[in-house]
Amino acid sequence: MRSGIETSAMDTAVRPQDDLFAHVNGLWLKSSSVPEDRGRWGTFDVLRERAEEHVRTIVEQVAADTPTAPTEGDAAKVGALYSDFMDEATVERLGAGPVLPDLDRVTALRDTSGLPRLLGELARDGVDGVVVPFVNTDDRDPDRYVVYLEQAGLGLPDESYCREPHFEEQRTAYRAHVARMLALVAWPGAEAAADRVMDLETRIAAEHWSKVANRDPVKTYTLLDRAGLAELAPALDWDAWLEGVQAPPGTLNQVVVRQPDHLRNVDRLLGEVGVQAWRDWLAWHLVHRHAPYLSSVFVEENFAFYGRTLSGIPQLRDRWKRGVALVEGALGEAVGRLYVERHFPPYAKERMVELVDNVVEAFRRSFHEVPWMSDATRAEALAKLELFTPKVGYPDTWRDYSALEVVPGDLLGNVKRATAFEVDRDLAKLGGPVDRGEWFMTPQTVNAYYNPGMNEIVFPAAILQPPFFDPDVDDAVNYGGIGAVIGHEIGHGFDDSGSQFDGRGELRDWWTGSDREAFQERADALAAQFDTLETRDAPGKKVNGSLTVGENIGDLGGLTIGHAAYRISLGDQEAPVIDGLTGDQRFFVGWAQVWRGVSRPAEAERLLAVDPHSPVDVRANAPRNLTEFHEAFDTAEGDGMWLAPEQRVRIF
Repeated sequence: MRSGIETSAMDTAVRPQDDLFAHVNGLWLKSSSVPEDRGRWGTFDVLRERAEEHVRTIVEQVAADTPTAPTEGDAAKVGALYSDFMDEATVERLGAGPVLPDLDRVTALRDTSGLPRLLGELARDGVDGVVVPFVNTDDRDPDRYVVYLEQAGLGLPDESYCREPHFEEQRTAYRAHVARMLALVAWPGAEAAADRVMDLETRIAAEHWSKVANRDPVKTYTLLDRAGLAELAPALDWDAWLEGVQAPPGTLNQVVVRQPDHLRNVDRLLGEVGVQAWRDWLAWHLVHRHAPYLSSVFVEENFAFYGRTLSGIPQLRDRWKRGVALVEGALGEAVGRLYVERHFPPYAKERMVELVDNVVEAFRRSFHEVPWMSDATRAEALAKLELFTPKVGYPDTWRDYSALEVVPGDLLGNVKRATAFEVDRDLAKLGGPVDRGEWFMTPQTVNAYYNPGMNEIVFPAAILQPPFFDPDVDDAVNYGGIGAVIGHEIGHGFDDSGSQFDGRGELRDWWTGSDREAFQERADALAAQFDTLETRDAPGKKVNGSLTVGENIGDLGGLTIGHAAYRISLGDQEAPVIDGLTGDQRFFVGWAQVWRGVSRPAEAERLLAVDPHSPVDVRANAPRNLTEFHEAFDTAEGDGMWLAPEQRVRIF
């Protein structure tokens, strides 16, 4: 049987005992470079490119079959939307024209009392305002939906870019970018307007919560009724905002404000900042949001800052790739249905179910054996595990796009209508039963996720391919790849955040005090360990252990439980030696090849600031915490991967 290991990528001059990542991926690293249109390149990106090519074939085929008359049927809508985006001649001819009517509405704003209604109207078109509303299951009552309000208002990646000294260069470039974008639409006094935008966003950012703070599900849960929301932010006319969004009555009767400090701050700024600064700020966000659908001068200026400056990417992605991304964002499941028919055989789903069952069983055994967990907490953990819902490949019921109107020849209008369709679909959930069959990724997405509110793990079809999963290769590599990913996603149900939700998806403290303390001690040790690490793609820049601790716990659990599940799959049989490697060694090599990748320095630095995942080379070397790894490769003190037993973190 084939091992599933890409031996041509391995650098045998590097010992796995010293650097597993470089040993498994070293020759690939020496011979590979980041494509000109990307900030990073690796296993995930290769698979995403493959899925993108498959989707391109689908949409180009349906586009060729699309009539020029108004569209009916999902395939026709896919084709029309893609064709509109690819019609460069029309886009260039229109220039800034499609966005000018909306800018006239901004110019007409006479005072800040009219701002909430306009913010609501533009939110329906996809322009983020001071808050972003979304509907999800209520963390405290998972059998109902509720509106959440998320902080917004910044054009930089997050609040740290607005205040930390080492982002000064990016702030200077951002202010110049805002001025140039406003000048492209002949906004009066673009240079002075950019200064006002920068000042306002700096003041907004002052009360934005950090990404670390936003990971806390208790801190970010403030449930208010309509009167409580008005008391928190009285200057925001919520009735006018709701009318602008075209939300149904009662939408904000119950609302979860995720960052109350932000709303208080915005409320204060409405009284302190003049209407001209708000006009400038709204004009900028309007142009920024719609720039990808305007003429090339907008697209290129937008890319110059967000691509080249922030991520170090030299080249804009091909237009067809951007067109595919638009279609997937607007009609993702319509495309996904066609993708599954062509690229996801039924036997792959059956094989995945077997892997999931073994990983769940490994978790079950682990919970019975965890020494620091009391019987009371153990019983709750096991009950939660029994209630996990796995979803594999694609949804049982496909999304209905019949209410989405796509008008051939109206690109920006179609983008707005697609956003409004999603707004209406989201708000329509309120007051109805929770749809536990809903997916929050499309089948063609190369990723996976855990949803604490529904206590579910979800694996789209596109990730279920080599090197993550191949039903025709040795089990060790499958368990080191997708098996560890399954363990990772289940592990999110028991990480520092997910562990605060029970099996029903309710935010509830089901831990004893001593068990929570024992868990937190291990989580803190893991965070401290990762605080000392840096990625080879941004030398001298450390990982933020507090930001990445949840994903690191997921990786650690995925490795530990994935390996245990592999042992379960063997039964009483001894694993064969393949490619000169034992079964245990192949498991860890399988893990490391999944995280093969390289980033541009600017992109690596940006990700360190905003991404809750550790860099790929750091993730690949996470097995240094597992005694099973040290036994498999016979490591010794002085080896690069060595961690003394007392320094190894083991949670499950």
